[in-house]
Amino acid sequence: MSYTLGGRLDGASVRPGTNVLVTGPPLTGKRRLGREILRHGMAAGEGAIVISTHDSAERVEEVFASASGDDDLLGIVDCVTKHVGGSPTDTDRVRYASSPTDMTGIGIKFAESIEYFQCEHGVERNRVLLNSITTLLQYTSLQTVFRFLHALTTRIEEVDAVGVAIVESTVHDEEAMGTIRELFDGVIETDLDGSLSVDLPTADGDSGIPEH
Repeated sequence: MSYTLGGRLDGASVRPGTNVLVTGPPLTGKRRLGREILRHGMAAGEGAIVISTHDSAERVEEVFASASGDDDLLGIVDCVTKHVGGSPTDTDRVRYASSPTDMTGIGIKFAESIEYFQCEHGVERNRVLLNSITTLLQYTSLQTVFRFLHALTTRIEEVDAVGVAIVESTVHDEEAMGTIRELFDGVIETDLDGSLSVDLPTADGDSGIPEH
């Protein structure tokens, strides 16, 4: 059964295991779009896992507080709080990596989160938001980030989830953007005028959803 994306992407759907890159200049609504995709799933009883290299778990919870659906369906991998000196303890829904540079730790915490939702909480359908690739690249090399993203997108595909990752298109050079794009099945580009350019593989395998 396909995942409908909802919100500004109403009418679009993708197969389980699809990974989508959301790219565009700053202040064009990339993060908001990513949250909309997760909220749409939460309203239907699907799990939502946010890997946050940008905001603390507390901030992520505040942002999602207005989402319709069950708050228990929101899981967070917080890569910020320990990095700035906090000493939090993992819970079922919130897990803490040591920093945005700890790619191995982030991967482990994500695996624990998806296992909790699928095996312990009985939620088979999940959506994953990585916010953001740009933050990761501020701390480590493109090669290291590429390896991490390859492992993450592969895991999302294996568990039939949907992945959404955010990247600032104007911060990175063409080579870096091309390398990152290789790992994703579809791309959504945001623009300063508020429009979206959408290129997604649809549930039946075709592509080329028209511009919004």
